[in-house]
This record gives sequence, C-alpha cells and structure tokens, in this order.
Amino acid sequence: MDSVYSINIERAVLSSVLFNPEELEDILGVLKPKDFYLPAHQKIFEVMTRLHDESMPIDEEFIKKRVNSKDVDDSILLEILSANPITNTLAYVREIKDGSVKRELATLATTIKKVAIEDEVSANDALDVVQGELYKISTDSATSELKHMETITSDTLTYIKKMKERGNTHLTGRTTGFYDLDKRTTGFNEGDLVILAARPAMGKTALVLNMALANVEAGNGVIFFSLEMPAEQLMLRMLAAKTSIPLQNLRKGDMDDNQWANLTAAFEDLNQKKLFVDDGGSININQLRARVRKLAQNEENKISMVIIDYLQLMQGTGNKDRHQEVSDISRGLKMLAREMKIPIIALSQLNRGLENRPDKRPMLSDLRESGAIEQDADIIMFVYRDDVYKEREEARKEKEASDKGEEYKSKFVNKPVEEAEIIIGKQRNGPIGTVKLDFQKQFTRFIDKENANDAPIEVVFESIADTEKEANIEVPQIL
Repeated sequence: MDSVYSINIERAVLSSVLFNPEELEDILGVLKPKDFYLPAHQKIFEVMTRLHDESMPIDEEFIKKRVNSKDVDDSILLEILSANPITNTLAYVREIKDGSVKRELATLATTIKKVAIEDEVSANDALDVVQGELYKISTDSATSELKHMETITSDTLTYIKKMKERGNTHLTGRTTGFYDLDKRTTGFNEGDLVILAARPAMGKTALVLNMALANVEAGNGVIFFSLEMPAEQLMLRMLAAKTSIPLQNLRKGDMDDNQWANLTAAFEDLNQKKLFVDDGGSININQLRARVRKLAQNEENKISMVIIDYLQLMQGTGNKDRHQEVSDISRGLKMLAREMKIPIIALSQLNRGLENRPDKRPMLSDLRESGAIEQDADIIMFVYRDDVYKEREEARKEKEASDKGEEYKSKFVNKPVEEAEIIIGKQRNGPIGTVKLDFQKQFTRFIDKENANDAPIEVVFESIADTEKEANIEVPQIL
C-alpha cells in the first residue's frame, strides 16, 4: 500500500497551506479531506477548510482550537510546520489525489469479491453495486482547472473557423432529420441532453425513430434503449417510415410484389447500418452507462447518439423516493452525454393535468418530476397534434349522444396526413418556438411541411436567466 500514499507529500501540502493560506482556494478544487491517507491529516485539512469557509485565519493556534487532541497529536502539527517549503504545490496535490483514487479502487476490489462470492445476491445486482461504486470513484476523481482567457479565445476562434469551413451551414450537430428543426436547433450537439415529451398517442416514439433513421442513414451509430416496446415493433415502424409501406400492411404481411421488393431492399440496406437496440424493458443509469461505454469503445460503431424511450420507465438505484431517483437519472444522463461527447435524447411523459386546459399545448411545468429534468436538459421539446384531441372530443360527444338515445354525427375528418407541432420549450443555446411538421399516420412518419425550406422561422429567445450557461460548459456549446 506504500505506493498509494506518501506521508511526506501530505505533510508538505498541509505545510504549504499554513505558510500560504491563499493556496487553499486552488487545492479545494481537487482535494477533499478523505483524499489524505493519515487520519490526522484528514482532520487538519477538514479544519483548514472550515476556517477558510468562515474567513478565519488558517494558522497553528486556530487549528489547535478546532481539532481534538485525541485525533491530532501536537507532534503531528510540529512535523507539518517543520516540513520543507515547496514551490509547485499542485503537483503534490495531484499525487495525493492519484493515491486516493488508487486506494478507492483497491477497496472496490474487496467489494467485488464480497458481492460476487460472499453475499447471496444475483449477478445483475452485484454488477449494479460494482458499477455504482466505480461511477462514484470516476466522478469524484474528475478534476477541471480554470481556463485562462487566452486559451478560451483561441479555442473559440478555432471553433468559428471550423464552422466557417462548413460553409456557414445551420447544422453543427447531429441532424434531427428535419430541415426547420435543424435550422432552429443547429442539430443536437455534443454533450446535449434532449428531452422529448408528449402525452400518449402523440407520436413521440415515431419521431425519435425518424431521427434515429436519419442518423443511421448518414452513417452514424445510434443506440436505442426501448423500455416499452420490443425491438421487432420498433423495426416495423422504422420500415414503414423507410419504405412507405403502411404499418398495418407490414404487421399482416399484406403486400404486393413491388412492396415485397422494397422491403427486401430496405432490409439489405439496414443490415449495413449501425443501429443498436436494447429492449430489455428494465434498466438503471449504471447499467445504461456501462452498455453505452462498451459499444462506444469500438470506434467502428461510430456511436453518435443515444435514445431512451422513456425516462420514467428507468429504474432507480438504492432506496430513494421517486423524485430523487428521477433527479439522479436526469443528472446521470447529462453527465454521460458530456463524457461521451454525444447527444442523448430521452423521451418523457407529461402530467395528465394539461388535459383539463382549453389549450392543451404542453409547457415546461407539465413535465413529470419537472424540476430535475428541466434543470439538466439543454433542449426540451414537446410533440403536439391537435387532431388527436379533436378526434377524442368528437368521439366523446358521439358516446354521450348515444347514451341519451340521441343521434350525433361526428364532424371529425380522419386525414391521412395531420399537422404536428414540435414545441421547443427550452433551448439553452438558442431560440424557443414552434416548428410545424406533417405526420403521415399510416407510415408513422413525420416529414417536413411542403416548402418548409423557404418558410421564415420566427425567432423567440429565452430570457437571460433561462439561457444562463453552465460554468464548465464547452466553448463550442456557448456559441
């Protein structure tokens, strides 16, 4: 164990803080008390941190007043005060952090042995425990340093030049599959957490399948976690959208020779694409993270997008209330998107309360467990089809009339193509507003409206408070 800690290095860092308390600001960005190996050093650093928070002097006398003599012997403080001064303190700090992470990994090895051999738990439960602990270690060990303005401006200029080389195109991320939506969002960018929400039967699964198809057709890899629908049902919908063969015909196998030929060609084409489907129906954030990392490790898979259908069906980890579980899932998805540098699209249900409003168009407050989701998401979009409500309303009137023995003729006309609204309720780095698409019901396919490329797009920006950037967001995401 000697290789994973050094008492002399710990002593030198604590001495450096005593002689120059201003250095503690930088050290706190990397170290926590538990990162020190010697318990007495942990106590001293904890007291130093508390004194710093209270704007008190960090010196020998104040430390002695705050520490218990049983925990910290006077000789330990004397050794710290007697340590040789150091110049490159952060290099020593990184050594302490490195040793701390290695010790935690060694402890995890013991945990693995315990859950794998000694505890009577299933293999899946054992994997959950191990993956959860490893995730805690990896996130705790991640450190970032402040960037100097010269670095930021250089990175920003590089980004602008890169965009210029693309010919000033409006698409900077992965395509949504729709011209106007790409124009409004610039596509889904690296590290984006995108929430696509709707009430049942609005077509949110169909919409993300259309997005997935557009990306795999472009040669990108897409991972689709289907927690509600088997992979075969997803494929039927995707084939309907790709071949223009009605979904009901595909389900029954009722096709003419031309349609069979189109279907065969579609299968041959899709066999070459990189779409990966997990339809296990039950998954937590740790399992999802592990499966995404595993597929992404193989560069040939070209993983560029992850889709989850849908967020509320994901399981929590540990015994927490559902609100906290959803908060952990939401934050976990955002962190995974940033780590993998890909967009993650998570479908979400909406509260049924909106059904009681005259205008049933969704808004942010309609999201289930909206606090955590709204905070973590970079883009929140809603799918709304007014004809769905018109049809329900006419069916209700028809039933009421029938119950009374009266006759009522429904005014609803079932059209093969309905107008759909994609409402952008939040966009961290761009405008909000509505994009209109057409929904071809028999093909479960959304398409751009006719002449969409020529239609002007109204730009409505969020308030400064709503678009405030995260302090550690990547430069390209700022623009």
